[in-house]
Amino acid sequence: MPAAVDAPVGIFDSGLGGLSVLRHVRMQLPMENLAYFADSAFAPYGGKPESAVIERVLAIAGFLAAQSAKALVVACNTATAAAVTAVRERYPLLPVVGVEPGLKPAALHSASRVVGVLATERTLASARFQALEARLSAATGVRFIPQACSGLADQVEKGELRSAATAALVQRYVDPLVREGADTLVLGCTHYPFLLPLIADCATRAAGRDVAIVDTGEAVARQLRRVLAEHAMLRADDARPASVQGWTTGSASSLATAFKSLLGIDAAIASLAGTRD
Repeated sequence: MPAAVDAPVGIFDSGLGGLSVLRHVRMQLPMENLAYFADSAFAPYGGKPESAVIERVLAIAGFLAAQSAKALVVACNTATAAAVTAVRERYPLLPVVGVEPGLKPAALHSASRVVGVLATERTLASARFQALEARLSAATGVRFIPQACSGLADQVEKGELRSAATAALVQRYVDPLVREGADTLVLGCTHYPFLLPLIADCATRAAGRDVAIVDTGEAVARQLRRVLAEHAMLRADDARPASVQGWTTGSASSLATAFKSLLGIDAAIASLAGTRD
């Protein structure tokens, strides 16, 4: 049966990274009720086997569907690459929006024709990413340099957005891309926008000039709006104030703190830690 217009949009990620997508959704669709799921007990997904990621993603999609979500946003590049097809097959009547690294806008922007892609090892190894890279490289002549960023999502999960350890990791991953001529960097993990100041500073120092950085959160929010409109599920602008509900397989207080510190939102959070196994 079609979901009610007032039903929430379900947004989920392995942890806190999806909040960078939720931020854009709130900006573009402030009238929509949102339900966020952080699978923090299993974060990050980037180093896990694809079969394990698919299992987790299907379980979370099922949970949000049980909360009567009218659409799902897979706000994780690794989860999208591994499991968005499986989610769509399992829930064919539920609109599903995934995320993928913004290679196309980066290729259009780059003057040097060299683009660095910061992402998890799992995202970069996926058939979905490799097909996208090959197609766009052939079509545009741009050279994409993939850079696996082991440990970077963990730093966001720990709240270390400006620590010396995080800065050292960023430098380790960004400097080689700039040295190879990249004038544009793609943030291929939804955790990384929360490290934008560090990434931008490091890239500027290495290049001696500004380096463009592409985050796809805004594009995902636009796509969500289009999908909801196509299904006549956009909530009215003058509807009752929108709500934000959150669930986590980790600490409820930690997710509530992240909502407040990263987005300035006081959200009701419930922990499912007792059922995470």
